[in-house]
Amino acid sequence: MSNVLIIAAIIGYMALVVGIGFYFTSKNKSTDDFYLGGRKLGPFVTAMSAEASDMSSWLLMGLPGVALAGLVGMTGTFAEAVWTAVGLAVGTYVNWLIVAKRLRLYSEHIGANTIPDYLSNRFNDKSGALIGIAALIIIVFFVPYVASGFAGVGKLFNSLFGIDYHMVMVVGAVIIATYTLLGGFLAASTTDFIQSIIMTIALFVVCFYGISRAGGIDQVIANTQDVPGYFSLTGPDGSYSALPIASTLAWGLGYFGMPHILLRFMAIEDHEKLAMSRRIASVWVVISMGIAIFIGIVGYSFAKEEGIINDTFDPERIIVYIASYISKVNPLMAIVAGLIISGILASIMSTSDSQLLAASSSVSENIIHRFIVKDMSAVNQMILARVTVVIIAVLSCMFAWDPNSSVFRIVSFAWAGFGASFGPVVLFSLFWKKTNKWGALLGMLSGGIMIFVWKFGIANLGGIFTIYELLPAFVVNCIVILVVSIVTGGPDKETAETFDKVNEMVKENKAFN
Repeated sequence: MSNVLIIAAIIGYMALVVGIGFYFTSKNKSTDDFYLGGRKLGPFVTAMSAEASDMSSWLLMGLPGVALAGLVGMTGTFAEAVWTAVGLAVGTYVNWLIVAKRLRLYSEHIGANTIPDYLSNRFNDKSGALIGIAALIIIVFFVPYVASGFAGVGKLFNSLFGIDYHMVMVVGAVIIATYTLLGGFLAASTTDFIQSIIMTIALFVVCFYGISRAGGIDQVIANTQDVPGYFSLTGPDGSYSALPIASTLAWGLGYFGMPHILLRFMAIEDHEKLAMSRRIASVWVVISMGIAIFIGIVGYSFAKEEGIINDTFDPERIIVYIASYISKVNPLMAIVAGLIISGILASIMSTSDSQLLAASSSVSENIIHRFIVKDMSAVNQMILARVTVVIIAVLSCMFAWDPNSSVFRIVSFAWAGFGASFGPVVLFSLFWKKTNKWGALLGMLSGGIMIFVWKFGIANLGGIFTIYELLPAFVVNCIVILVVSIVTGGPDKETAETFDKVNEMVKENKAFN
């Protein structure tokens, strides 16, 4: 009976998000509406959709799992969880503080609706090289990233109910693709906002129930203190020193290059309300990640009390375990458990829909419309946009077909890829007048290539080279941008003048704080 009620709650949630897609269908009159919502997002939706699309299932599965793993003798520590959260929290705040407003004003001033559009127009690149390379990078990293989300849906239902992985994965992909292709950016952003609320509720319910079931907060603390050195920020054995900490903090650098997050900055209706969005986003990120880590700690006492720690115990599924126990209390709690599982689904879907939209825009707008079929009516552009969403979804399903693929390994790699490819270029484009198209192009390429070189080559040397590939690739990108821009003579006159105009626009609104 409890499984029936859980599934009913999940189906209700799925129906809601598809309904939102239908609602926003009529509001998409052009590709500007479809891919950027006509720049009409309010501050709350901007903030929460950005963070929901950022966190993915990592918030409800990955982070609690890392915190819990160190308590049950598996790979992961409290120090790793905390420093990762600190890096992401700082990255979130700084990204909203220094990038959001400038990018919003700059992208509108130069008529850019996507990140490749922005880079091409920002550097006055008539050749199409910047827009083409940027679009290809987005496709390379986003298709497997979307696939990881689809795989997450399949694995969740397969482990919970024993339903065939491939069938559930495809159904999940169809639902995500449906509301995305129907409602576009507005539907994705609105559903992400709702999903952030569901994720928050799930975190709090799991936390409080886990504490109650484990015997209270005092018992939770006592059980954790029995593990020597667990709360040390340098790890139980002190091995988490300066270099590993810097490597883990580097996760925060990824924010500057995430297309699906940067698009939220570009889409807000009133740039003067970005300060409100920043505060909302920053507070939510800190609270949600703090609770997620605490759930890992509570989960140890819960799992110990219930006697479920064994060879098959998976720390990343601790919220699923707790939800399963909640569902057995009574029918009402079974529905609550369904909402918790929906929270995990929400975290997956809120990332996949945004990535699906960003990847499809790169194909339809930045490659097909720019290089292949230049003369296209608004109606045909909308048809192409929706067809591309379907094609990207199908490709992602093919990538996700293997049920044994590692979801979080793919997420980590793709995050590094975007952060290293786009992060430095976005920052230099907004703050350094002398950046030119050659520096941006070669910097973007060097950052993306270095991700592969470091991950699959240099990191194998071990020792100090085992750091997260995002950090060295980000640094290489910055160096290349600086050197190449100087050597090639800086920007042309028109590009420099546009930079000055936008800079003045930013300075005129000093209330942004």
